[in-house]
Amino acid sequence: MVRVEFLGPIQKKPLELDITNLNELAKILQEDKEMQQWLENSAVAVNDTLVSSRDIALKDGDRVALLPPVCGG
Repeated sequence: MVRVEFLGPIQKKPLELDITNLNELAKILQEDKEMQQWLENSAVAVNDTLVSSRDIALKDGDRVALLPPVCGG
């Protein structure tokens, strides 16, 4: 199982999913209307390392985090 965490203003509880890559995660999250806007703008980290490809292989115990853009003042 892969743990998916949503950081910052994304108000969603972590998910435990049986997925093998980020493409599968994207398909699952695109079905959620609230998540669609975040998917376009969020960075993704796998085990605390930012990634830019959805083809990253995931294995049991991996942690994926969605990091939305932040503004500060």
